[in-house]
Amino acid sequence: MIGRVRIGQLAAQTGTTPRAVRHYEQAGLIDAERAANGYRVYGPGAVTRVRNIRALLAAGLTLDDIRPLLPCLDGDDVTAHPPSPRMLALARERLAAMDRRIAEQTALRDRLAAALGEP
Repeated sequence: MIGRVRIGQLAAQTGTTPRAVRHYEQAGLIDAERAANGYRVYGPGAVTRVRNIRALLAAGLTLDDIRPLLPCLDGDDVTAHPPSPRMLALARERLAAMDRRIAEQTALRDRLAAALGEP
């Protein structure tokens, strides 16, 4: 089991929770094996992959956005390199979606404020 970590160790090393690690596994972003005692055991590349997943989530991407990028998540820190054209396109799509949601929420807020007679 050299180089392998259990779920709690993986979570601690990546600054997340075991629940989030299980969620990434269920989403197909990471793989685990089962040890003889039934515990989840993750390979040596899992720490890097989970850190990269978390960095991309923090940047505003979703798990669905990240799935096509899996081959890129096993190397270094993804934020340490210039983004690929595919990553740039994905980021622009996500930004446009956020802008649409912000505009919708702002319009809703303005209608509510107007209904209440507030600025």
